[in-house]
Amino acid sequence: MKGLWKYISPFAPDQSGAAAVLYGLNGIVVICDAGGCAGNICGFDEPRWFSGKKSAVFSAGLRDMDAILGRDDRLVAKLCDAAATIDADFAAIVGTPVPSVIGTDYKALRHMAEKKLDIPVIAVETTGMKYYDTGIEKAYAALFPAFADTAQTPEADTVGVLGAVPLELMHPGDIEWISQTLVEEGWQQVLLFDEIDDYKNAGKARLNLVVSPAGLKAAKFLKETFGTPYECRYFGLDAAIYGDDNLFAGKNVLIIHQQVAANAMAEEAAEAGAAYVTTASWFMDVPELHRDGCIALKEEDDLRELADNDNFDLIVGDVYFRRALPHFHGQYLDFPHFAVSGRVGK
Repeated sequence: MKGLWKYISPFAPDQSGAAAVLYGLNGIVVICDAGGCAGNICGFDEPRWFSGKKSAVFSAGLRDMDAILGRDDRLVAKLCDAAATIDADFAAIVGTPVPSVIGTDYKALRHMAEKKLDIPVIAVETTGMKYYDTGIEKAYAALFPAFADTAQTPEADTVGVLGAVPLELMHPGDIEWISQTLVEEGWQQVLLFDEIDDYKNAGKARLNLVVSPAGLKAAKFLKETFGTPYECRYFGLDAAIYGDDNLFAGKNVLIIHQQVAANAMAEEAAEAGAAYVTTASWFMDVPELHRDGCIALKEEDDLRELADNDNFDLIVGDVYFRRALPHFHGQYLDFPHFAVSGRVGK
């Protein structure tokens, strides 16, 4: 049945993806909601709260009449109060379902706030009705034009990494591991875009690595602006395969993840002798990342029709998907995806 999900929990929404990109950039992040969306972001979709790295995230605390009457002046006043106590580089207003339903004019809201503040203000027009990857893409689209210094030129030892936020990875700690891996490969400066200075110095990158489809538009913007080439790369698959050289040999394999991760695992499976590899995802479907056997999922039933049977010998995906497949009798390999299950442990 369309819209009925009985086994799989809801995925992280777009405002959580936007907040993940904005986390730790020394900005004032205002979630334009009544309190529930901000609570979900802080309580479930952002593991870095436990890492010691701070971020200023506020709920707009919209009341019924504030939303109905569009009292943007009250939101701006609250933002000014926060800016008076926090030394921030910028302010960001992140959309949720309430402003989406009432048709909030984010451009006007941003101009109103900038007149009152001495720092730049950006708006990320998320609606709470898309998945997290749309929010990541929109946050990048707001940040890079606002902060990238167009006078910068590429430096041979600098690499950028787009899409490396916990929601897109197997485990939150993989962000640091990615940086370490690239340093070991000879890159002296790694721009993870988890600090505002990385955005200002985006033009220094000689190459951008795209970890998820949500980073592709930003990579194309940086290529147009600075001429920086980009390539897609996912990290950490050796751990996912568990070092078993015979895991894929001769098998019909289904891989479920975001496109960059699924494609990378598909290459590993093919090289290891898989008979055939199918990839599937509920998330961003980018034509340039399509491969043979690529399936876009829309509903929970789409997965059940595809895999709740013996069509596949091996399924590789977040363990939370397994519960939706009671009639699958093959081997299931956990390929964690934080936006799906919110798991923080190895």
